[in-house]
Amino acid sequence: MNTLTILALSWQHVLIVAILLVLLFGGKKIPELMRGVGSGIKEFKDAVKEEDKPGSENKTSSNPNNNSSSN
Repeated sequence: MNTLTILALSWQHVLIVAILLVLLFGGKKIPELMRGVGSGIKEFKDAVKEEDKPGSENKTSSNPNNNSSSN
């Protein structure tokens, strides 16, 4: 059995899911949810871009050979 045919959604499936979302959350709550999802995705993308920049290494300690035990 082809995996892609199992995951494929027709317009009827999308319509049923949309109706269920409206029934569960209400018409006023859905834009707030989507706004939250969008801002979360934007924050994730910004964090990935920050991590990819050269010179943005994680510098938690100024001494890399820092030993917590003393003699």
